[in-house]
Amino acid sequence: MKITPSKTWTVIVLTAIINLLQSQNISGRVIDSFHTSISEVEIIFNNVVISKTNNQGVFTLSEGFQLPIQITLKHPHYDIETVTLSKNLSVFQLSVLKETLDLDEVTIASTYQKESRVIVPTVKISSEKFEIYSPVDLVSAINETPGVYIQSGAINTNRIVIRGVGSRTLYGTNKIRAYFNGIPITNGIGETAIDAFDPEDISNIEIVKGPKATQYGTNLGGTLLLNSQQASDGETHFKSNLTLGSFGLIKNNISLATKANKLALNLNYDHIRLDGFRDNNMYNRKAVLLTSNYKFNPKNDIGILINYTDYFAEIPSSIGYTAFNEDPSQAAFTWNAAQGFEDNKQVLVGLNYTHRFSNNFSNTTSVFYNYLDHYEPRPFNILDEYTNGYGVRTLFAKDFKFLSQTAHLSFGGELYSDQYHWKTIENRYENNNNHGSLEGELLSDNQEQRNNLNGFATITLPFTKKLKAQLGINVNTTNYKFKDEFNVGENNKNADRDFNPIIAPNLNVLYQFTSNINAYANISRGFNYPSIEETLTPDGIINPDLGPETGLNYEIGSTLFLFKRKMRLQLTAYLLDIDNLLVADRIGEDQYIGRNAGKTEHKGLELSASFIQTLSNGFSFSPYINAEITDHRFIDFIDSETDYSGHQLTGVPEVKINGGLQFSFKNVNLNTNVLHIGEMPLNDANTLSSKAYTVFNTKLSFKGAITSKFNIEINLGINNFTDEKYASSVLINAVGFGDSEPRYYYPGMPRNWFSGIKMAYQI
Repeated sequence: MKITPSKTWTVIVLTAIINLLQSQNISGRVIDSFHTSISEVEIIFNNVVISKTNNQGVFTLSEGFQLPIQITLKHPHYDIETVTLSKNLSVFQLSVLKETLDLDEVTIASTYQKESRVIVPTVKISSEKFEIYSPVDLVSAINETPGVYIQSGAINTNRIVIRGVGSRTLYGTNKIRAYFNGIPITNGIGETAIDAFDPEDISNIEIVKGPKATQYGTNLGGTLLLNSQQASDGETHFKSNLTLGSFGLIKNNISLATKANKLALNLNYDHIRLDGFRDNNMYNRKAVLLTSNYKFNPKNDIGILINYTDYFAEIPSSIGYTAFNEDPSQAAFTWNAAQGFEDNKQVLVGLNYTHRFSNNFSNTTSVFYNYLDHYEPRPFNILDEYTNGYGVRTLFAKDFKFLSQTAHLSFGGELYSDQYHWKTIENRYENNNNHGSLEGELLSDNQEQRNNLNGFATITLPFTKKLKAQLGINVNTTNYKFKDEFNVGENNKNADRDFNPIIAPNLNVLYQFTSNINAYANISRGFNYPSIEETLTPDGIINPDLGPETGLNYEIGSTLFLFKRKMRLQLTAYLLDIDNLLVADRIGEDQYIGRNAGKTEHKGLELSASFIQTLSNGFSFSPYINAEITDHRFIDFIDSETDYSGHQLTGVPEVKINGGLQFSFKNVNLNTNVLHIGEMPLNDANTLSSKAYTVFNTKLSFKGAITSKFNIEINLGINNFTDEKYASSVLINAVGFGDSEPRYYYPGMPRNWFSGIKMAYQI
């Protein structure tokens, strides 16, 4: 029999898998004094990190290590322990650092750049949470958060809604602020696109709901803080992940990372291609991320961030009710005929410098630049635009004594400015012999200068060992300059718009009754500025009467730990009153202008509960549930002559439930997740609603070690297991033109699978 190269590789792969399945890796678990699992504990042998604990506190060593073995357990919030691992499934207990308990930790400004440092609970999503979903799917992990709902029309079409804020944004996200490694990724008019970042490159995301994060702009929706992956101390590794799946999915992520005494470097390359399940739905993205940090000495270090994204995405757009029910795979007729797409090239560059004046006083200053080149043929015209954005951010952090305890002060400022150049061109796709879009005459040519300045300060005071208060203030000033480069003379529409400064104070209070129960409260003021497009009238003239939304947020809640801290419960109630609500009025097909329409009231209850149980045989299970019940309504809203006061806020579900169950046995993990979204109004009259839906996802993975330095993972997942037909995003207040139906619905993905193989080699 002739042995071909393909058969040889098949035998090699099968042999490796069989060896992995037969191997008995050494496992252990790390807990605290309350028997709660501790994740991210480094397992060190001979000054080399050989493993880390997962979210169940479990670590594994390959069979290449012989027992007994002396290892060191290291975590920044716990005492370092050197222990002897003499048998499999050993359990080790770490003690919390006394400095952490007494609030005597040294404040470093660079940590303020990557964390909100808000004393009331925020939501932190780790890379381990991302790993239970498809590596394409950042949205599902975020959607586990109560109070946060991402409507996703496609990978490149996401609308983030936090506690109802942002639901009236028709395309994209513009009611929050977002940062990547402390660098702003929200542009000058408040728009944010998280799809520019690969889920596999992100180590964690912190979500601050509402305007509580004073040093991050106090937008009414809140703040997202994204941080990139990096190697552990003393580690150098190479990783590769190949994923294949339904509808032509192929994704490959490659990373190289190292962290020595002075230098940390992380380089990631990612490529994804997806044909999509709808017509005119292909997506192709390539991205490179470089992060590095160099420590000159104990007082000074410098860091750099470079992220480059190049993607091409066809646009099927939304469809009407009949098309959605008969064949959700079809694209909107005009978008399919025009073969609409968007072609994006985006660069983000940041340089930060940290100086420690003393052990308790430091500063981090960042300068940054971003560039976006966007080309989008649409049925009604072709949009050709590019943006140059740049700015500087500085933050000082100071520790000082207050009532014999350590208090914290941070203050600084952020200046962001961008130049936005855009023009629209006639689209002659109807005269192009079915070849899609074709440029015609120039319709408009404009330039915008957008300037945004934030000054902020926050002080955290421990009045007793149990009671803390945090007071912050943010001062913002924003202005736009609009230049019409198309019209001349009387038709020229050049204009400036300066908004009055806004002062946004913020108060957080936290009371720790015992180590297992606390209560907290927040009152804060926030705002959202209109984009310059929203300020334009149908004639293209700036409306001087259009102003920012402003609002007051009230929040109370409590966190409890039960059953020796195996169970965690968090319950939060909030009330958000918004004045001068910004709404979009349609003036043409997919064309809108903005106006201040009235008041809304956002009320809700949020519940988060999780439980973890680990048995002596290495089996563990962890159920969790995140739920919200909301009542978001118009308080004062008159549109033309129609009074919608008292109606439910459009595009927001009253009920959202997300839950799951995670199983782990030695090297095998099974993760399941269910997302239920209730009905939501599709128009302001509340005469039409989307149907409730429930989506079930599951993923099975096996992790093992071929050698002490070479690890492998094999996984298989199924999304929308029950093949639910649902709308993953909706377009509110849609209007049909001619004889066409209003296009309310972006169909969600039908049942689909993915499978991957990850390899990691420690150098």
